[in-house]
Amino acid sequence: MPPTTENDVIATLETVIPDLRRYARALLKDRSAADDLVQDCLVRAIESWNQRHRDGSVRAWTFAILHNLAMTRLRRSSRGPTQVPLEDAAEHHVAVAPPQEDALRRRDLLKAMDALGEEHRTVLLLVGVEDLSYAEAAQVLGVPIGTVMSRLSRARARLTTLMSDGIRGTGWPTALMKAAAPSTSFLRRVK
Repeated sequence: MPPTTENDVIATLETVIPDLRRYARALLKDRSAADDLVQDCLVRAIESWNQRHRDGSVRAWTFAILHNLAMTRLRRSSRGPTQVPLEDAAEHHVAVAPPQEDALRRRDLLKAMDALGEEHRTVLLLVGVEDLSYAEAAQVLGVPIGTVMSRLSRARARLTTLMSDGIRGTGWPTALMKAAAPSTSFLRRVK
């Protein structure tokens, strides 16, 4: 039975907040901006609760709202540079990455994810990280399910190539290159 009271709606939306925050942080790469985005998403979801499809997934519906808000913000922010005082800058913008191998692997993976096109990165995040089904991801992105499958396949292949090319350029021994490659369970997850 779908939620009918305001308390029921809020309780239903509370269950998706952690997932929304994780996806927003992956898209925006800024904790504060991601939290603001999630808050705006939740406000919009509450305001338009009666307009959603009653038989649809609330999780996919809220992800679609968040995705659309994020894309709007990313388009606006790409129009011009922003200046941030040094004391307000995120640490990863002003600090050198630590020399530990895990941090290097994580950095390489994040760089490879950044090198993917927006449509490939978002489908990879939705299916691979957020564990949405192909159908839910298609609903969030507003594309056919075959497009999701195609983009996901290309994203996985490109990510594998970027990771292996990036690692080869580091001068690491072959054994370390193998260990640092993205896990096949993440890249080959089938829904």
